Amino acid sequence: MTSGSPAGRRPRSRRLGRGVFARRRGAPSRARRRLGAAVRMLAALALAGGVYTAFAPGAFAEDNVQLSATAQEGKQLFDNSCITCHGRDAQGVPGRGPSLIGVGSAAVEFQVGTGRMPMTRQEAQAEKKKPMFDKTQTKQLGQYIQELGGGPELPTDGKFTEDLDENPDALARGGELFRVNCTSCHSYGGAGGALSSGKYAPSLHDVSPEHIYAAMLTGPQNMPVFGDNELTPEEKRQIITYVTMQLQQDKDPGGLFNLGRYGPVTEGLAIFAVGITILVFTALWIAGKS
Repeated sequence: MTSGSPAGRRPRSRRLGRGVFARRRGAPSRARRRLGAAVRMLAALALAGGVYTAFAPGAFAEDNVQLSATAQEGKQLFDNSCITCHGRDAQGVPGRGPSLIGVGSAAVEFQVGTGRMPMTRQEAQAEKKKPMFDKTQTKQLGQYIQELGGGPELPTDGKFTEDLDENPDALARGGELFRVNCTSCHSYGGAGGALSSGKYAPSLHDVSPEHIYAAMLTGPQNMPVFGDNELTPEEKRQIITYVTMQLQQDKDPGGLFNLGRYGPVTEGLAIFAVGITILVFTALWIAGKS
């Protein structure tokens, strides 16, 4: 026993060592804290997925859905021509074709009605070509996809201008909406133009009103979707009126000369470049003669 140390008292170093050891045993380790956070995160994700599945059943095709006679005809066409890429019940095939659940009959009537589907080969953008199915068969395919998973539909009345072509105000409003929403891709005169990665905005000079309306509803390729909260059905019809009555009637918005129907700026620039070139050569010719 050392002098100055009370009897029975342990050395301070041993007491400190046990206190530190006790604190280390009581506090959770860093690995255990990380494991607990990961478990809580997985539980939260599982809960969110369960809630989404419960409240969003429309993202999947319904089993044993009762199809109408038109949709049954469309299903036969689908099973013969589309199932290879889009899979059974239009659920999609990875690497071949996307799911068609939720695209609606409007997307089918645009893609199939313009011959873009079925595609002949995988490429940057589906090319417009002669349709494989007639209008009746296209309607049947669209009805099958509509009843299978829902989605946007074309107006049932079949009217896409509603005599707006006789209303100058509607025509002017359609031109304004077209210039604001469409010219950045389809150009001022509706001739289309190149986009990135080998894609392009097609010409609107030979597109039917039904397909224009369907394209605005569904946003094919790189085109954005113009829902009714962005462009009302009346505004969509006004744009169609402008396209069909102005751009498709050989009425060049640029002026006298048809320079690709790109508008007055392009025509003015072309006239300026040609005029300056003629003036330069004329001045050189006069200087050479003198």
